[in-house]
Amino acid sequence: MSTDQPPQGQPPEDDPFLKKPQEPTPPSGGSPYGSPPPGSGGHPPPPPPGGPGGGGGYGGYPPPPPPYGSGGDPYGGGGGMPDPLAGMPPLADIGKRLAARVIDVVIVAIPLFLIQLAFGTNRYTVETDQGEDISEVITKSYSGSGLIMTLISILAYVGYDWFFTKKNGQTIGKKTMGLRVAMLNDGSVPQSGPALSRAAVLWLPTLICCFCLWPIALIISILVDKPYKQGLHDKVAKTVVVRSA
Repeated sequence: MSTDQPPQGQPPEDDPFLKKPQEPTPPSGGSPYGSPPPGSGGHPPPPPPGGPGGGGGYGGYPPPPPPYGSGGDPYGGGGGMPDPLAGMPPLADIGKRLAARVIDVVIVAIPLFLIQLAFGTNRYTVETDQGEDISEVITKSYSGSGLIMTLISILAYVGYDWFFTKKNGQTIGKKTMGLRVAMLNDGSVPQSGPALSRAAVLWLPTLICCFCLWPIALIISILVDKPYKQGLHDKVAKTVVVRSA
């Protein structure tokens, strides 16, 4: 029985989400090494009129390629490079991504809320009747039970996103909305390292210091990014969010 394992950092060959192979584009003309067309007598065709430096439109040389590669796509394969999204499903809509994120937040937040009730922890409410300055307020909010609850929240949110992303690219919210996370270079399910870095950038700033501002920054980064709609967390992990079907 074979025990061969895929090389470190490489997706397994049986990954169902790998990009579909692209069919080669058939040649538009005859091959210079194939059979000559009928009636040519086996001789090569005459050179284009005008010759080099002659009166042809490009001095007898073939015209330059289109500015964005053979497909004319400004985001696909500029300079003749292949489009990284070729062979993958379409990119996910921002509305479905937000809906999937809301579902995931609710799934994790409910047990955290029950833990907070059971142990009487309090992360955000701080008594300020004595006129403390802002540094004292921040210190109090992250001391004692508040700090413990913050650490539990980090483990819960980051661990949830990391586990499901490396498992099959789909958190429960993404699976519900018909989405998945894929590696940009080959469409495979992210492995543990990219999945963890993605989850960390997604959740750590939100849970530690930027509860409102960081989610807004992530949404804006998705909206303005062209052509792959990558949030800052996707940029770090080199992932994209696509439809799963």
